[in-house]
Amino acid sequence: MHISEGVLNAPVLVAGFAATAAGLAVGIKKMDAHNMPKIAVLSASFFIASLIHVPIGPSSVHLVLNGLTGIILGWTAFPAIAVALAMQALMFQFGGITTLGINTVNMALPAVLCFYLFRRIVRTRSTRAVMAAGFFCGFLSIAVSALLVALSLACIDRAFLTPAKIILIAHLPVMVIEGIITAFCLVFLKRVKPELLEM
Repeated sequence: MHISEGVLNAPVLVAGFAATAAGLAVGIKKMDAHNMPKIAVLSASFFIASLIHVPIGPSSVHLVLNGLTGIILGWTAFPAIAVALAMQALMFQFGGITTLGINTVNMALPAVLCFYLFRRIVRTRSTRAVMAAGFFCGFLSIAVSALLVALSLACIDRAFLTPAKIILIAHLPVMVIEGIITAFCLVFLKRVKPELLEM
């Protein structure tokens, strides 16, 4: 779902960096030493999950795990995802430095949205409620990210409307897969390490 270098115009890139800077400021302010291992593990999980990808036009399809990252980390998902994306750009030329801002906001903003929508549900004792919340968290995070990527492409030129539609359609199976993975991860964490979900 990363947008490559040289695709977007300057206003979209600047807007992406501005939104990411605001998200990073809030996320860094909420970070403390106690949460650093958790942030590092989820940043590494995001890095690995989104590294195996299938290119589609100016973007790609892959697992993201931003819903899982967001529901556990909240606003600190912004620095966790930004670091992972920067490492991918520097080490593998996956995404890009100029598109780091827009790629970060496209992945991290849905993560924060999921935190606010589902955090109370995952704190309940009902396994079914946690599983349902996990599925919709994973599904929604990919849906919103794909929509943001499509909007980022569509707003620069009408020629990108078709790739934008393809990206949305191509992510439909990823939404379901991410929903299932997020649901099982949250149920597992609820059983073995429930304090991870108490942010």
